[in-house]
Amino acid sequence: MSERFSSASSRGDIAGTGPSPPPLVCIDCRYIRNRPSGIGEVVQALVDHVPGLAPELRFLLLKHPEAPAPLSDSPNVIERTIGFATNGPATMWLMSQLTDLSAVDLFHGPSNIQPFGLRMPCITTVHDVMWLKHPDWAARPGWRGHIDGAFYRHGIRRALRRSARIATVSDATRREIATIDPAAAARTVVTRSGVAADFRRLPDPQPSSPVVGLNGRRYILTVGQFAPYKNHVGAIKAFAAAFGDDPGVVMVMVQRQGDGASTLAPRAAALGVADRVLFMPHVDREQLIALYNGALALCHPSFYEGFGNPIAEAAACGCPVVTSNLSAMPEVAADAALLIDPYDSADIGRALRRIADDPALAESLRQHGLARAATLSWSSFAAANVALYRDVLATQRTSLAKGSGVGLPDLTSVPLG
Repeated sequence: MSERFSSASSRGDIAGTGPSPPPLVCIDCRYIRNRPSGIGEVVQALVDHVPGLAPELRFLLLKHPEAPAPLSDSPNVIERTIGFATNGPATMWLMSQLTDLSAVDLFHGPSNIQPFGLRMPCITTVHDVMWLKHPDWAARPGWRGHIDGAFYRHGIRRALRRSARIATVSDATRREIATIDPAAAARTVVTRSGVAADFRRLPDPQPSSPVVGLNGRRYILTVGQFAPYKNHVGAIKAFAAAFGDDPGVVMVMVQRQGDGASTLAPRAAALGVADRVLFMPHVDREQLIALYNGALALCHPSFYEGFGNPIAEAAACGCPVVTSNLSAMPEVAADAALLIDPYDSADIGRALRRIADDPALAESLRQHGLARAATLSWSSFAAANVALYRDVLATQRTSLAKGSGVGLPDLTSVPLG
């Protein structure tokens, strides 16, 4: 474990200097690493914006060994590298014993779970409650999926039960929380996700593509990890329905995690489009931006999303979007997408075909998407989180002044496990 201030001019050590150091907020930033993820984007936005928005606070950033050094150059930031996994057993049950958090006034866990044994007030960002509502959509096959399910259900339920405040990235997730735990919903605040500025419309509307085998053909793009809730089988069925007789159009599937090709390639073969469904296990950020820019449309027919980063990323790149009429997707897309029934591959296919055949419709979606993406600001997201920090810290100070402990919520009767 290593620890450092990110600026040589920073104040002393983690305990601060003087009789009353500024409050110390700990943010678990271990999702920032060399593997792209939606939660990683959220955490990066906190690192990029929060210290500057709250100069009266100090921040302890817990970082992954693979993360860049430093995460931040703000003078009110302390960084600590810890080697155990963000969402693993050590974090869940032993975190307070494996790393010293005794000086922390507020802990922010931005990845759905709350660790056991934290004595300070906690804020947890709950991106979605799929593990509680639809565990089969999230789980890996076999015994590992059962273990994952038990792990996340435990951690999310503790977060809902014990967090002083719960942050969510969409109104849809807040509504879902209300169906599980109305008391938790009363402590839930929407801190809507944003989209990074580097997702943008490129000067060349048809940039060169990193896809081997594209050969200048038009393409439909699907982006996301290979998981049941992403409905990639439905996306391939829709592609086959829309373009099965059109060899000039291919499908590009960028699957950041999971071995989707081995499962989906036989499906594509059975539908007669195996040679036109191209799988990419990983692309770098600039390549992904180029892919969004060059696509006919993003096909994102998920059954469930806490937010749906590819929708916002595609919109920011001027890529027309076809997405589901369920969960958070209509909220994120607003008027910048064609909404479809994800259970109806023919409906998805018709929407894709409309965009391919109607340049005016495609251009309208493109312009609406650019406008929608401009409203999804990471700085606004960070400011909403800072407001939560200040609120919880103020409540804590008031409660301590009255001698009543940690205050909101009253946790004295809630078991720590």
